[in-house]
Amino acid sequence: MASSMKFTLALAMIPLDQLTSLARTADECGFAAVALPDSVFFSERAAAKYPYTPDGRRMWSEETPFADPLIAAAAMGAVTESLVFRTNVLKLGSRNPLLLARQVGTVANLTRGRFELGVGVGWAPEEFEWCGVPYGRRGARVDEMIEVIRLVLGGGMVEYHGEFYDFDRLRMSPAPPREVPFIIGGHTEAALRRAARTGDGWTSALMRFDELTATVARLHQLRAEFGTTDRPFEILASGADRHGADGYAQLEAVGVTHTTVMPWAAKGLAMDCPVEAKQDALREFAAEHIR
Repeated sequence: MASSMKFTLALAMIPLDQLTSLARTADECGFAAVALPDSVFFSERAAAKYPYTPDGRRMWSEETPFADPLIAAAAMGAVTESLVFRTNVLKLGSRNPLLLARQVGTVANLTRGRFELGVGVGWAPEEFEWCGVPYGRRGARVDEMIEVIRLVLGGGMVEYHGEFYDFDRLRMSPAPPREVPFIIGGHTEAALRRAARTGDGWTSALMRFDELTATVARLHQLRAEFGTTDRPFEILASGADRHGADGYAQLEAVGVTHTTVMPWAAKGLAMDCPVEAKQDALREFAAEHIR
């Protein structure tokens, strides 16, 4: 039984030389998008707990491979036709919004508009401080960053005068061929409010079904409060306990529009298994679930 759910392929923590081959196969199989994680570096000691595991430990080690997601998206865009590339999620807090806007605009053009900017604040104090950015007031700073990046990517001569960022009239050319959607990540109330207020969608890390159902309902409430219900809004979720045709149907029933999957991991294959094994897993998944 095929599902009408849109499927995003997670390309995380795998050898970098497999990325373009897997993107091409995903494109051929009908996957809607690829999700690309973000990690600037692995600090030997972490001052904060990782927020998306029960014990606060990171799900990766110092040797786990990570590609810069923007560079990876540009490379994969060159060998695909319809696949959309999404950062899931880019940690804004440690970055400069003007430099990032230049990168995002370039990727959006090179992929012919097939790029979505999934963003979060960031959880690791080291990523902020060692990149020269204060950890304090990071949420307010990220809110301004989103405004700046949207403004600059909109094209034309623009200026911005805020609390954290201030610049006179400037222009970056060319503007993206279409508006770059902003998908907001995070499970906290602040993240949900940011998504409802400013986002074109919301994305989760692994979430149990009961928690996801409550979160989607809360997003609907917040969008009504902010008066943003007239805007298109995507719900992208990674279900921790809902899989297969029945599970995907349940996710869709509560409002999930895209679900993120990693078919080789579901088959028990290692992250560094041969690319051919991953491609076989993609084809098997697509034959069963993708229309």
